[in-house]
Amino acid sequence: MKHLLSTADLSKDEAVLLLDTSAQMAATQSREIKKLPTLRGRTVVNLFFEDSTRTRISFETAAKRLSADVINFSAKGSSVSKGESLKDTALTLHAMGADAVVVRHWASGAPYQLANAGWLDAAVLNAGDGTHQHPTQALLDAYTIRRHLAGRGGGLHAGAPDGVGADLAGLKVAIVGDVLHSRVARANVALLHTLGAQVTLVAPPTLVPVGVEAWPCQVSYDLDATLDGWRPDAVMMLRVQRERMSGGAGAFFPSTLEYTRYYGLDARRLGMLDDHAIVMHPGPMNRGLEISAEAADSDRAVIVEQVANGVAVRMAALYLLMAGDTSAEGSDL
Repeated sequence: MKHLLSTADLSKDEAVLLLDTSAQMAATQSREIKKLPTLRGRTVVNLFFEDSTRTRISFETAAKRLSADVINFSAKGSSVSKGESLKDTALTLHAMGADAVVVRHWASGAPYQLANAGWLDAAVLNAGDGTHQHPTQALLDAYTIRRHLAGRGGGLHAGAPDGVGADLAGLKVAIVGDVLHSRVARANVALLHTLGAQVTLVAPPTLVPVGVEAWPCQVSYDLDATLDGWRPDAVMMLRVQRERMSGGAGAFFPSTLEYTRYYGLDARRLGMLDDHAIVMHPGPMNRGLEISAEAADSDRAVIVEQVANGVAVRMAALYLLMAGDTSAEGSDL
């Protein structure tokens, strides 16, 4: 891999390698000294054209844990706010000797342009572009699912610690909520399908994208029926992205109360899940809208763990893209 732009670009072997390398990285983070010398002397630029806290800090932490030098670039207060083009920004980063660029952009496709236009000689990692893709979020979600549920689908690696070597074959994942505006949903559908899981999207018709019938998943408009009849192993609640809804949330559903009544995960729906099932959320959460406080804070919720796993997954992605060793053997891990 030269770049990580979309989960749809990953083969099954590449996806499993990323998850296995993430497990190796996670193991190093339990040591007293968490820092590795793997990327010493390399420079990682976090190029964020869109506000973010979790993703930027996660990538910064991951790069620093690998001993890379980190430059944080925010569009606000920079030359971009004065009208500088993406090309000129990229050429500036190239002149500064960036080895990897982590880019988050409000425009779908911006990371692809950076990776393929010839402006940079660096690895490009997509940290979220418009309503298109967020590959490392999907990878950390898959890693979290595998840690908790590997073997339940009947895979060959049921006995391996944290499911190392396993895919997600036989598992069922329900992705619930604002699918229309969600790059997390798009990235997860592609990756989970590649890893062998079955996916059902659950949303009101107004928040289901046009052309979803071509996606490798099922679609449901009834959350209760999906939980009770399909029995998912993992339920991933999506944030209602009101900032992307022109005219406010009411343009897509009558009221927040009605949305919560039909598509929110509350105590009653939590009780419908099988004992082994886990609850996920990419964050930040709208408590009381798509998920209740009781569900978010329940024992089966792995939301905080997702954040911790994000550092290991991003360490793995940076390592595999920049160290040039796809076997992860003979390294400084």
